[in-house]
Amino acid sequence: MDAAITQMAEEDNFILLDVRTPEEFADGHIPGALNIPNESIGENDIAELPDKEQRIYVYCRSGNRSKKASEALVALEYTNVYEFGGINDWPGELRTGADS
Repeated sequence: MDAAITQMAEEDNFILLDVRTPEEFADGHIPGALNIPNESIGENDIAELPDKEQRIYVYCRSGNRSKKASEALVALEYTNVYEFGGINDWPGELRTGADS
């Protein structure tokens, strides 16, 4: 988690991907995150993630779903995926509501 936080602070061309349910996302998420539930990541390309080389930081609640989602993204040929665990360990602020 610490390495991901440091990298995010040093760059700006990345996607922060929350793979929890929309309800969990609305209850609190990292500002700027995009919500695509783990269950919706399958065998088809993802319209919200058109650049398969863009850095994508993936998180969930505890780290289980983010690991599965990261593996699914790699299988879809995304080349710059970083799974950094769960929001439970996030030291920064959280935003509530459905918008990032």
